[in-house]
Amino acid sequence: MYLSDMHTHSIASGHGTHSTISAMAKKASERGLKLLGITDHGPATTGAGTPSYFRSLILSPRRRFNIEVFYGAELNILDTDGNLDLDMELAEKLDYTIISMHSQNFPPHSREENTLAFLRAMQHPNVRILGHADNTHYPIDIDAVAREALKTRTIFEINEASLAPYGYRGDTRANCREILACCIRYGLPVLLSSDSHGPLHVGDFTCAADFVHREGFPEDLILNNQLPRLKCFLKEGLF
Repeated sequence: MYLSDMHTHSIASGHGTHSTISAMAKKASERGLKLLGITDHGPATTGAGTPSYFRSLILSPRRRFNIEVFYGAELNILDTDGNLDLDMELAEKLDYTIISMHSQNFPPHSREENTLAFLRAMQHPNVRILGHADNTHYPIDIDAVAREALKTRTIFEINEASLAPYGYRGDTRANCREILACCIRYGLPVLLSSDSHGPLHVGDFTCAADFVHREGFPEDLILNNQLPRLKCFLKEGLF
């Protein structure tokens, strides 16, 4: 069992997600989590939170249903220059941010262009996690991104929603395998993430955990159960 899930979505992410942050926290508590990350989609996602929503998160309760809650955002990479869809002054006030590519805002480009977009977006302050970089529709040079991740103090996630039967990013196993190999090569930790939209899959790492264990990935490089280390990383960028 893992104790944290740092990539989840509430009603503020739009596109059919109807649960409040409190409902997410309640389910996380019921499943034995100690730390929950709420990372709603950035404003460029249809129906997602406005800048004022993310500004209000800073004042939100830090404990709900006896678990600690971190407030972040899953920001959209908008172009090959690495621009993101939230003002950086505001993004820096959140606990952390995830950066991801979604077709609504950044249609799939070439491998070189996708890689460049990630590399440039990783330079923004408070970016900590590379969201579903395993996506087969967005090929990237994983080794190049991993090397830059070491410099910028960002990490990959192993995304449950990519590996689960209900996933829609193609067969991501080869990409996940390469991500893990690069993380071992460079000593990069990873996070298992549910990417749950609503409470149904909060804390569910069934496929992600099975995958990393089958690949023999070192447990000490998985941050989910190392809560002091994880919180230090998210706040300070220190592995």
